[in-house]
Amino acid sequence: MKPTFARCTTSLVWPVLALLSCAGAASADVKPAPLFGDHMVLQSGMPVPVWGAASPGEQVTVSLNGQQQRATAGADGKWMVRLADLKAGGPFEMTIAGANTITIQDVLVGEVWVGSGQSNMAFTVSKAKARYAGLVNEAEVIAAANFPKIRVFMGKEATSYDPQPVVQGEWQVCSPETVPGFSAVAYLFARNLHKELNVPVGMVVLAFGASTAEAWIPRAAMAADPLLKPMLDRFDAAEKFFRENPQAPPEQAPPAPQTINARPGQVRRGDPARDQHQPTVLFNGMINGAIPYAMRGVIWYQGESIVGGDAGVTLYPHVQNTLVTQWRKLWGEGDFPFYVVQLPALKNISNNPRVRDGQAAVLSLPNTGMAVTLDIGDPTDVHPHNKEPLGDRLVRIALANVYHRNIEYSGPVYESMAIEGSTIRLKFSHLGGGLVAKDGPLKWFQVAGADRKFLDADAKIDGDTIVVSRPDTTMPQAVRYAWDNYPEGANLYNAAGLPAAPFRTDQW
Repeated sequence: MKPTFARCTTSLVWPVLALLSCAGAASADVKPAPLFGDHMVLQSGMPVPVWGAASPGEQVTVSLNGQQQRATAGADGKWMVRLADLKAGGPFEMTIAGANTITIQDVLVGEVWVGSGQSNMAFTVSKAKARYAGLVNEAEVIAAANFPKIRVFMGKEATSYDPQPVVQGEWQVCSPETVPGFSAVAYLFARNLHKELNVPVGMVVLAFGASTAEAWIPRAAMAADPLLKPMLDRFDAAEKFFRENPQAPPEQAPPAPQTINARPGQVRRGDPARDQHQPTVLFNGMINGAIPYAMRGVIWYQGESIVGGDAGVTLYPHVQNTLVTQWRKLWGEGDFPFYVVQLPALKNISNNPRVRDGQAAVLSLPNTGMAVTLDIGDPTDVHPHNKEPLGDRLVRIALANVYHRNIEYSGPVYESMAIEGSTIRLKFSHLGGGLVAKDGPLKWFQVAGADRKFLDADAKIDGDTIVVSRPDTTMPQAVRYAWDNYPEGANLYNAAGLPAAPFRTDQW
């Protein structure tokens, strides 16, 4: 029997070259994860993991700005090094050397943030890049986007039943030519942060339109949580049915697996693992491959997909807080900043006051923040185009809490109430120089008595408090503010120009 060689030919004339060819075929080139490419931004001031693939046992050396770190690829071919404390600056050149050498050009060191969520995070600067997108002032923003020290990695949308080792995408340098395809919220945040700090800023955008929060949570966390496991079990049953019966008509499939986003009579079509509403699929497809890329924090814009009725709305705070705690656990950076965008006003049940209240529950976790957008919504469009104020509000939270700037970063926050005869006095924090009724008397305050029926009420600023009353409610019990899907004209602000979030004093 003749010996066989896997795609390796020999020659009596060129034996040495043949041996070299065989040796090359037997090894794998060292290859970094896609996040490590030309124009990337690395996080300053903390250990920076760099990882990729190579042949098992291969020695890999990563060099940057005079620093070298070495690792040996494991039996699975994976390797990782951690660069020590990096100082903001650049551009630098990174080399990754093993059996081959890769050179990564134009590397900056500065501040890295992750932007994630659903379509309002994926929403691009220009409407030419997405039919639902485009800033109200996009032409002006695009023309002024000459910021070569801002870089954006727009991760490719991907769902998966199993965790994927990489997230695809590439870093782009900010310019009028590239910015139209950037996430608008991520870009505005990066632009404002860069202007304030004068250091490079990188944004890793991992967003998927119409996605639910549970889609971004790892399997192990859901499997161990009695409140979340039923969703996962129904998803697994649906996936098993699809794999065993790929041609079965939709009506034969198990019911839709979510409580939090299931609609009455909803029929599942196709592979559940390709549906961004299903639990774990976006963590597997996009987040797993980005961990543990060194970054400062996360901005999160999601919540419009909570359409599962009372059960879904009730469960959302737990789902959102589980996502935060799990990402923090897996990233290994401690309680990194996590800032959510509270949903704006909209004449649709998706943006209702209980959802906004559920989003605000994230503030019970350490090192979190919330940007209020109640005043910059659109009555009929779930994708509001006036996102400039949002960029400012998110950056204010970061500047005050991460970068130690002495600025107000929140609108008035309800603290406590006191019943004073036939009135209720409300106390607030984050006065920002004083309470303000913008453009006229305060609106959207309601009061309820023992019957728990909320009726429109008069509200007046009294120093650093607000007094609420209604002539026919002589024994008031509770107050609500802006408790509506679309509280048009809600106008409680502070002197810093920041709006109050909707609130209620009751827990009825």
